[in-house]
Amino acid sequence: MLVREAAMALSIWMQTLGTPARGAEPMLRDALDAAGIAVQAQPARGFGVLLCGGCGGAADRLQAVQALASQAAVLAVDCAPEPLAPDAMWGMLDAGATDLLPFSSAELCAQQIVARLQRWDAVQRLMASTAVQGWLVGDSPVWRALVHSVVEVSAFTQSPVLITGETGTGKDLIAQLIHKLSGTTGELTVLDCTTLSPELAGSELFGHERGAFTGATNARDGAFAMADGGILFLDEVGELPLPLQAQLLRVVQEHKYKRVGSNIWNPSHFRLVCATNRDLEADVAAGTFRADLYYRIAAWRCRPPPLRERKSDILPLVEHFLRQLDPKGQGRPLDPAVREYLLAREYKGNVRDLRQTVARIWYRHAGPGPLTIGDVPPDERLHGAPAWPDQPFCDAIRHAVDRGVSLARLGQAAADLAIRIVLEQEGDNNQRAAQRLGVTDRALQIRRKAARDDQAADRG
Repeated sequence: MLVREAAMALSIWMQTLGTPARGAEPMLRDALDAAGIAVQAQPARGFGVLLCGGCGGAADRLQAVQALASQAAVLAVDCAPEPLAPDAMWGMLDAGATDLLPFSSAELCAQQIVARLQRWDAVQRLMASTAVQGWLVGDSPVWRALVHSVVEVSAFTQSPVLITGETGTGKDLIAQLIHKLSGTTGELTVLDCTTLSPELAGSELFGHERGAFTGATNARDGAFAMADGGILFLDEVGELPLPLQAQLLRVVQEHKYKRVGSNIWNPSHFRLVCATNRDLEADVAAGTFRADLYYRIAAWRCRPPPLRERKSDILPLVEHFLRQLDPKGQGRPLDPAVREYLLAREYKGNVRDLRQTVARIWYRHAGPGPLTIGDVPPDERLHGAPAWPDQPFCDAIRHAVDRGVSLARLGQAAADLAIRIVLEQEGDNNQRAAQRLGVTDRALQIRRKAARDDQAADRG
C-alpha cells in the first residue's frame, strides 16, 4: 500500500524510437496508468522511458539516448522484434541510459519501471536535501554521479564501503554523509590508522581491562565497542600492519571481540567504512595487504574525483567556502580577474587546497565590495594572463579528433554544450546567458529552438 501511494504522485514521459513491437506502447501506457503513474508525451526534466523498436541504425538510437539523457534520467525498453546484442546493450548505458529493460509483458515492464522510478525519486530527493547539498558541493556530471552512488549505497544498503582517492578530495566528508543517511542510531567512530602505535594499537581497537599492561589503571572501551550499533570509519586503512589486519578481519566476520587482558567475548555490530589514498589492489599483489580483508571492506567502492577532473565545480565550491567564512553567511562576489585566477590555478591538494586558497584571499580582504586581485597573496599571484585554450580543453579536442569527429560536428557540440552550461548557471535566463555568450537575446532563442527541433526530428 505504501509503495502504491508513493507511486501515485509520480509521473514520467514516454517517447518511441523506431517501430516498437505491435501493441507494446499502448499496453505499457495502460499498465503504468493502472499503477498510478501519469505518462506525459513530451520529454522534460525528471524521469522518462524510451521505447526502442525495430528499424533505424545503432547511431540514431545512441544519439537519441544521449540527447535525452542530458536533461533527464532515461530508462530504455527494448521493444524490437529481435533483442539487442550484449555490446549494443552496453552502448545504451554508455550513451546515458540508466538501464535497459527487455519487453516481455506490459505488466512486468510496468512493475520494473515503477520500482526504478520510486528508487530514482527517493535518491533525487535525498540529493536535493540540505543534508547532502550543504555537505558535498558541486554540480559537474562526474560529481553528481558520485553523489548519486553514495546516496544510494548509504540509504538503501548496509554494505561496507571503501573510499579511495587522492588527498583532499573529500573522503572524510563522504564517510560522514554515509553516517547521516544510513539511518543508524549509533555514533560515527573515527579511527586514524596512521596514528596507531604498535604498543597501543590493540587497546585502540579492542579496548583493555584494568591492569592489562603497564599504565592501564582503568578499563577502557576501544573502537569496536564504541562503534557498536553505528559506523566504524577507519581512515587510511592501508596503513594497518598485517597482524592488525588479521584481527580486524576476524571481528568483521564474527562480530565479536575480546578486550586486551580479557577472556570474555563481546558482541559488536557496526557498518564498516574505510578510506585510503593507497592502491590497495597493488598492495594485495605485493603481499602487504590481506586479500581476504580487502574483499571484505571493498564490497562497495567509491572514488571521489580530484578537482582537476571537476573544474566546473570550482566556482560553486568557492561560493560555498566564502559563505562559511563570512560571519553573516552571505559570502562576497569576485571580480573577473580573481574568478579567472581561481579557475586557472592548480590545486595539488584538491578541494582542501582550494579552501585554503579562498581563506587566504578572504582574510586579506578589507571593507565592502568584491574580492579583488590585491587580495591574492603576492607569492601566489599569476604573472601574465592564464593561457587559453588550456590543457583540459586541448585534451578534449584531441580526444574528439582521434575518434573521427568532423570539424562541423565538433563546433556544433561545443556551442551546444556552452549554451546548456550557461543556461544552467543563469537559471534558464535567456537574456543573461546571451550576454555571457556574446550573442543577442534573439540569436540565442533561435539557436535553442533549432536544437529542440533537431532533437524532436531525431526521436521521430
